[in-house]
Amino acid sequence: MIAIRAPYLDIAVLVLGITILLLETFAAKAAKKTFAYAGIVGLIAVLIASFFISESSPQDGGGFWNFYIADALSIFFKRFTLVTTIIVLVMMIDYAPALRKADESTSANLGEFFSLPLLTCAGLMYLVSAIDFIFIFVSLELVTISFFVLVSFPRRNPVALEAGVKYLILGALSTAFLVYGITWIFGVTGETNLKQITAAFSSGKIDNQAATFGAVLVLVGLGFKIAAVPFQMWVPDVYQGAPTPITAFLSVGSKAAGFVVLLRVLQPFLMLPNMQRLVVLIALLTVVYGNLAALPQNNLKRLLGYSSIAHAGYLLIGVACFDGRAVTFYLVAYLLMTLLSFAILIVVAQQTGEEISSFDGLAKRAPFLAFAMLVAMASLAGLPFTAGFFGKFFIFVSAITQRQTALVAVGIVTVACGFYYYLKVVRAMYWQPGTNNNTIPVSALSRAIMILLIIATIVFGVYPQPILNALKH
Repeated sequence: MIAIRAPYLDIAVLVLGITILLLETFAAKAAKKTFAYAGIVGLIAVLIASFFISESSPQDGGGFWNFYIADALSIFFKRFTLVTTIIVLVMMIDYAPALRKADESTSANLGEFFSLPLLTCAGLMYLVSAIDFIFIFVSLELVTISFFVLVSFPRRNPVALEAGVKYLILGALSTAFLVYGITWIFGVTGETNLKQITAAFSSGKIDNQAATFGAVLVLVGLGFKIAAVPFQMWVPDVYQGAPTPITAFLSVGSKAAGFVVLLRVLQPFLMLPNMQRLVVLIALLTVVYGNLAALPQNNLKRLLGYSSIAHAGYLLIGVACFDGRAVTFYLVAYLLMTLLSFAILIVVAQQTGEEISSFDGLAKRAPFLAFAMLVAMASLAGLPFTAGFFGKFFIFVSAITQRQTALVAVGIVTVACGFYYYLKVVRAMYWQPGTNNNTIPVSALSRAIMILLIIATIVFGVYPQPILNALKH
């Protein structure tokens, strides 16, 4: 059997992204969608290769590889990132006409639009294997700078530019907090490697106050990345203003990598006094704010933006209880239902718009799209027989096991809020009369992706074991 070292997967994606970017520059007359298809094929090849990783990969982070780990968690999330990027590239192909319509000047640069997600994917793959603060920072910057460009890609669109500027300023601010926190941690322990920091914290020979201050600064920096309250202010405007596929990528890929980093970083930090209480408080605030802010929304992208804050809160409940399996399953469920909803939104918005009212009567115009959105909304709300139900179930079970009564009580109450704003979309599709009777065409590739997402959402809502077992190996 062919054996592949884990770091080669990340390098392959990075080289693929750079190659497509260079080809796009020198092949001006080539059809721009060709680069998207090349990226999809390349990522599928890397995804297949990820199942042949050698056991001699730098699992223990020893020697030169003391900044890198290839454990079950990182390998799982490398595949998670690859799948997310493949689906986002498919969504980008559907979104390209809308991008040209919004800004004619972007037509010549669509190759860049298709290549940048590959560089983002490489950064995310590095990030989930990073066990050293310096490598975490470098990987995070690769991801963040790529997103800065992608969010404001329609340069003549003032809404996209506003979103890009807000994301740039607040992203730079969060990076400053993160770097300053890392500096304090290094000053206290003399280490940047997470394993060495854990050993230093365990020794009891460090200044707990200085270490706690550094840990809080690091949490602030990561809190911006995962959109936790009170660091969530950028989410609604950036999600609404960014191109829809980039919003989906931000919502799923960036959030997943952020939570993997948070799980790794919190392992030593939880030894410090009151750190778990701080994470619990942030989780409570995030769940309450995200759900309440989503209630009055009439724009679907903005609603999904606020609901992503709520989902970050549920994930933080799992992080506060340090249940990696519950967090992992929730992230998989979140990938399925969020990418499905954004894929449908891209297709529908090109004809009618992004408002919830744009979905009025969709069941008559496009029964398949209406059913797909029904599955996505039901899973986001946490209805039984969907992956979203088990995602919330495992999170609440971990909170009950840890006797976090406040987290369970607030979490269950806020789930009821989700039923209201998610089912508004279902009501519009099935009960509201539509003003537009035009059929909505769906490409064969997009339809295939939607069908796979629907099947996976339902299958994992009935049989979650494949995801739960994936981290045992």
